[in-house]
Amino acid sequence: MPLTLARLHCSFERVHPFIDGNGRVGATGADLILVRLGWPPAIIYKRARDRYLTASDRADHADFGPLAELIARSVLENPRRLVVPSIAGPARLVPLQSLAGPEISYLALRQAATRGRLDAEIGSDGTWRTSKRAVDIYLAGRHRREPQR
Repeated sequence: MPLTLARLHCSFERVHPFIDGNGRVGATGADLILVRLGWPPAIIYKRARDRYLTASDRADHADFGPLAELIARSVLENPRRLVVPSIAGPARLVPLQSLAGPEISYLALRQAATRGRLDAEIGSDGTWRTSKRAVDIYLAGRHRREPQR
């Protein structure tokens, strides 16, 4: 399925029907296909743009594997990132990545956890986990300084 979707996406992009917005329209079309088939949309974030462009270039040369993998990883990763925090409840431990957002990045959360400023734990798989409640507490007190003695 991801390989077929990568081929379709590449075919649309090759036609380049619009002056501007071809990538956005192509991504929206791919997402529509995914949703119609019962899958979540493949949201490719700005930080993955270079990988997307490289994969698209390879797809232009009939190597659809990297683009298919990028689409598949995005489809599988986004529910964990977008849905898990909203259904997990405030006290349930979830991966730090799923609690990152516009207010605080994953790197800032990981740094706070590493420094012991965020109540979090690292699992045997190397994944940091914390709760929404712990992040809220951290954010509320993040800029407060302890009085110097």
